[in-house]
Amino acid sequence: MYAIQYGDDIFVIDCGNKFLDESLLGIDLIIPDMSYLEDNRDKVKALIITHGHEDHIGGVPYFLKKLNVPVYATRFTLGLIELKLEEHRLLRETELKEINTNTILPFGDIKISFFKVNHSIPDCLGTVFHTPQGKIVHTGDFKFDLTPANDEHSDIHKMAEIGRDGVLLLLSESTNAERPGGTPSERIVADHVNDAFMKATRKVFISTFASNINRVQQVVDAAMKTNRKIALLGRSMVNVVGVAIERGYILVPEGMIIDSSEIEELAPEKVAILCTGSQGEPLAALARLSTGSYRGVEVLPEDTVIFAAGPIPGNERNVTRIIDNLFMLGAKVIYGSGSTTGMHVSGHGYQEDLKLMLTLMKPKYFIPIHGEYRMLFQHRLLAEAVGVEPGNTFIMRNGDVVDIEHSIARQTRSIPSGDTYVDGVGVGDVGEIVLRDRKQLSEDGMLVIVLTMSKRDRKLISDPDTITRGFIFVKDSEELLREINKLIIKTISNLNEASKNQWSDIKNNLRKAVGQFIFKEIKRKPMILPIIIEI
Repeated sequence: MYAIQYGDDIFVIDCGNKFLDESLLGIDLIIPDMSYLEDNRDKVKALIITHGHEDHIGGVPYFLKKLNVPVYATRFTLGLIELKLEEHRLLRETELKEINTNTILPFGDIKISFFKVNHSIPDCLGTVFHTPQGKIVHTGDFKFDLTPANDEHSDIHKMAEIGRDGVLLLLSESTNAERPGGTPSERIVADHVNDAFMKATRKVFISTFASNINRVQQVVDAAMKTNRKIALLGRSMVNVVGVAIERGYILVPEGMIIDSSEIEELAPEKVAILCTGSQGEPLAALARLSTGSYRGVEVLPEDTVIFAAGPIPGNERNVTRIIDNLFMLGAKVIYGSGSTTGMHVSGHGYQEDLKLMLTLMKPKYFIPIHGEYRMLFQHRLLAEAVGVEPGNTFIMRNGDVVDIEHSIARQTRSIPSGDTYVDGVGVGDVGEIVLRDRKQLSEDGMLVIVLTMSKRDRKLISDPDTITRGFIFVKDSEELLREINKLIIKTISNLNEASKNQWSDIKNNLRKAVGQFIFKEIKRKPMILPIIIEI
């Protein structure tokens, strides 16, 4: 999420979600902290979406629950946003406005225009803010593909026109800033997909990002050439492909898409299955297929499985596990980096693409965005190599603000920022303390101590009852539990009268004594929860 503010007008660009990692136990989604925007809600005029990937639209429903402002996006992107808003029951309350490369939005002293860029999803736009200080350009995600599979060429002439008199500030993506050369064209993938379909002797499973509509069209074309029907597995695949077909972004012959229940009715060589899970997500279709737990569909010996997406850094272990499982099932698996198999090319520009964007825009100031710090740093070097003055590039962290006054830019302040965790229906109610407790429970389990005590004289009425979960196996540890119970009784009896009158003191002393004993005996640190029942 990025915000451009001029005077009392704030414009927000994209509102996505972050990819989860294994340390965030139980968290469903990570969205941006919106507290600054909430504090300035009267100034927020619009939410502008550059394209429909999850890291750009995943947080939109949560944004609109706090700030119900008009949403501007292209036709395909609006279709994906509508699915989310319908799920959150926000569709009727939201003002959705369609834009394209020719749209001009007037807002007081500034106007906003757009230019088309090429990416791995249809209908992607860069955004230009025309302000009295100068032009501010946000590229969105892009690459320069001169032979795009969907014929959506980057609007290079318009970019050159925008940069003809120079741009005051450019914000440009940095995902592939470390990769030399230019990004390969999407068209090279089609030949490899066709070849794999021709060689396959039984069912073909192909996994890719649901949003990669170009890749989906290539699968449809290959299926047509080999006389196969296509089944879609995975909720996001069904939803996104449904939007793309409905709005004319994928051309599919009538009757080609079949339900998963029809797969077994056809000969194996007449079926192709397009599924989610290329990143090793444990609940996605491909992971469940690899363990034989997808209801009604099986991967059998001599079936072909194709990974038509490169693993995002951090997902390699999960992907490798699925590949191993598929080999154990006897499948022929085509996997590896896109350059190895030819089944995937990146949607993000390599160094030459990034340098071309900088050259076209000729920015006075530059902010590299989207990427790890090392990528932002490398992008800064590329900018300086093509003419941006050293010192005019700002590598920013979340919350950093660049102020521009009299066409002079400075980075001297920050605003509140961070991550907001979504867990079920709760938004922001799970913080570091809860995650720390979850981590402890996952590592060492828990021990619950139930005490029945007299309200009048603060004495135990019966022996303690100890309950364990994820800590020890009770039948093999009866002696340890007996010792723990003895210690509990001894600890309570040794407390002075003042401590016995305070339930919190009793609990704290039990946690300390039992915790020290358990660590001494078996070197574990379970969560200890004393519960006192007063009678």
